Amino acid sequence: MQNLVILTGAGISAESGIRTFRESGGLWEEYDVYEVASPMGWALNRELVLRFYNERRKQLSVSKPNAGHFGIAALEKFFNVHIITQNIDNLHEQAGSTKILHLHGELTKARSTIDPSLIYDIGFKDINPGDKCEKGSQLRPHIVWFGEAVPMMDEAIKITSAADIFAVIGSSLNVYPAAGLIGYAPEKISLWLIDPNEVFVPVGRKVEVIKEPAGKGVEILTARLLELQ
Repeated sequence: MQNLVILTGAGISAESGIRTFRESGGLWEEYDVYEVASPMGWALNRELVLRFYNERRKQLSVSKPNAGHFGIAALEKFFNVHIITQNIDNLHEQAGSTKILHLHGELTKARSTIDPSLIYDIGFKDINPGDKCEKGSQLRPHIVWFGEAVPMMDEAIKITSAADIFAVIGSSLNVYPAAGLIGYAPEKISLWLIDPNEVFVPVGRKVEVIKEPAGKGVEILTARLLELQ
């Protein structure tokens, strides 16, 4: 089976009602991103940060995968599919995909503030002030904030470097280092981009663009890829 590597961004979950920061009416209009998604914000106002992610978790608890998520999961019948996602939701898992790397962390997990290796599955429960790990430190969201290193980046590069086909779905390719992954895809492999908006395409790479929302776009991508087999 060919290795199909798919980088997904906020656009794929938007069809499930997950609010993004960047879109009109998005979270940036309500919150300063650095107040709720940075180490500085955490240091200044932990209660605000915890409340913000508790709200996101509550929203996720009533959200369901959409046609894009299910379409990607169905591709496992034909390809060795690896998903690298910038999203912190678990909608790919809910849809049935089996190989998912979360670059920016996972909303349904918490971790210790003093020992990053202590990670806990919390599902859709709140994290409250005073909730501590076994070492006695406050639990924080298991999220990679602005200004923090992306621990899974090396693994993402390794997966991308072994791709036979690489597709970007619902990502603006504005957030680094994730946006740089396309540069690690081998030369001359099949590259695809699905997004209804204009997205910057790296110079020197031939990319097939499907200008559709994720659900419709994955349907078109599937048909095109199967034609090429």
